Amino acid sequence: MSEKIKSIKEPVLKPGQLRFNNLNKWLRWQESLHFTAIELGLERCRRVADNMGLLKPGYTVISVAGTNGKGSSVIMLDQILCSAGYKTGRYVSPHLLRYNERICISGEEVTDTELCESFDRIDRARGDISLTYFEFGTLAALDLFRQHKVDLAILEVGLGGRLDAVNVLDADVALISSIDLDHQQWLGNNRESIGREKAGIFRNMAPAICSDPKPPQSLLDCANALGTPLFLAGRDYNFTIHRDLWSWQSSTTEFNDLPRPMQYSDFQLQNAAGVMMILEKIKHDYPVSEENIKQGFNNFRLNGRMQIIPGEIQKILDVAHNRQSVRALVNNLSKIPCVGKTHILIGMLKDKDHQEVLKILNKVADSWNIVSLNQEERGTEADLLVSILNKLKVNENIQTFINVNEALDKLQKSAMPGDRIIITGSFLTVGAALRYLKQEC
Repeated sequence: MSEKIKSIKEPVLKPGQLRFNNLNKWLRWQESLHFTAIELGLERCRRVADNMGLLKPGYTVISVAGTNGKGSSVIMLDQILCSAGYKTGRYVSPHLLRYNERICISGEEVTDTELCESFDRIDRARGDISLTYFEFGTLAALDLFRQHKVDLAILEVGLGGRLDAVNVLDADVALISSIDLDHQQWLGNNRESIGREKAGIFRNMAPAICSDPKPPQSLLDCANALGTPLFLAGRDYNFTIHRDLWSWQSSTTEFNDLPRPMQYSDFQLQNAAGVMMILEKIKHDYPVSEENIKQGFNNFRLNGRMQIIPGEIQKILDVAHNRQSVRALVNNLSKIPCVGKTHILIGMLKDKDHQEVLKILNKVADSWNIVSLNQEERGTEADLLVSILNKLKVNENIQTFINVNEALDKLQKSAMPGDRIIITGSFLTVGAALRYLKQEC
């Protein structure tokens, strides 16, 4: 987690000269610019943001951190605020199909041209400061939000919180969606340590919400030390499920008969309840109607989160890649009738708890179809996952494939009507499946 600024020697660009004139070239260059794909720390990003005049934004900043559910929370909040007519900037990561998914203005992806022009401004402002791929994207989001003069920016915090590039901006409102084990090599090996890192987005006197029903004590301690008003699920607000509808209550406000943002996922209701508390905290500056709220939840769609593609052989795509999200996936699957077999198609990154994920999924798996993600530096070879399954006493109905396309080709032919294919383990795995299944949207 070094804060040391890394410098590199590169040719100086002439006035008006762009380093690259298309988005893919910019992104390939960014991937190789910094000496490591991930380096937590704020100093590099803050220096460049300061050079660009981005540190004092003219918009309200809402930062959302958490182990799982933060992307969903950002999308829900954005859709409700857009429904109410506010001009929003939305930043999420990673993307599934297009880099442009990461940065949206009032729900619409920014263009390749806008991204290239923003990258050029960042490139000139950084001087000899080396930036990671993620830092470039974060600065581009802040730059484009200023260009578009948004009312609010809703920012998904990346890997951690305290040392994540998004944290160069002070959050006017912060949300922690959930806390569990993931990225332990950077954040720590227990919920207390991870909670402390996530709480790094809190600010003095700026309201914060935690939608995790069992927040670690470290989160509460950090809020108390900083003087952050912290609003907790089950204490400061509650929600109740009524079959296909749900209700939400705080000490001052109540909403009934709200639509579920996703039919089979109770975890999304936990996210939605946290979003409702954000709306409660900003309602004097950004009021929304009950109709705006219902429309936002009705319109909630997010590729790769319990995404069901119907057919004789049902496909369910979910980016679950840690123990909490995989448990939620298995719980959701138990609510969906299946008369045939469940085929797991999975590929994972190296820095995940492979054994725990496979152990949980084995509760529903009739067959395993494992793909290598060796096209990605952080990807895991299929053979490693097979060896872990063997240690778990799973030795039958396992096949390996060089990529997702090959796996789906085989499964489409071998699966029987009534079976289902669960595609999971990584954004890379699900993104490749979406392209294969022509679900690009």
